[in-house]
Amino acid sequence: MPDASTLPALSPNPVRGRLNSAFFALTTGYTDHRLAGHKRKVFPRGGVVAEIGAGNGPNLRYLPPGTTVHAIEPNPYFHRRLERTAADHGIDLAIHAVPGEAIDLEDASVDAVVGTWVLCTVHDPAQVLREIHRILRPGGRFAFIEHVAAPHGAVRGVQRLVRRPWRWAFEGCHTDRDTAAAVHAAGFASVEITEFRFRSSFIPVRTQIAGIAVR
Repeated sequence: MPDASTLPALSPNPVRGRLNSAFFALTTGYTDHRLAGHKRKVFPRGGVVAEIGAGNGPNLRYLPPGTTVHAIEPNPYFHRRLERTAADHGIDLAIHAVPGEAIDLEDASVDAVVGTWVLCTVHDPAQVLREIHRILRPGGRFAFIEHVAAPHGAVRGVQRLVRRPWRWAFEGCHTDRDTAAAVHAAGFASVEITEFRFRSSFIPVRTQIAGIAVR
């Protein structure tokens, strides 16, 4: 497993860490309304699950009660809400305050990995995908929903315009990563991806993908 101490600071600004926790708590209902159908299609139905960037736990409601979830969440300001959400939904939760680039789980130790709007934010997406591949058992599934770079046009222009302030406000979030290409290059046995439009006033994140990658 990679050494987390060699990676950049994960939540260097406590003000932003707290603000992001509060912001996503306030907007969970709004975003979930638009993503629920995609989550139901790709998310696992139980087993041992690792979630990369678990945040406040909005994805836990889609897992059966009794599911074991290893929440990879380096921002400590999410942890209290995450624990409450897990308790509300009967999830057996273990929080790992480590980056996605250095997950402290054994090889082939989980049945599924879940990630929503996380590969946009991590320091090294390729390394995170290597870690996901490593901890999945053979035949295990990585289920993901991500906002990605839009085709050339008005939305792509907005993504480029707000790139720097967006990254500052959302702790490193990139508006225009080609995440589909990164997943395809990560060595999975199969990858299925669906593109869709996230209908909201948040123009930089309108272009999205949902998919499953099988180890």
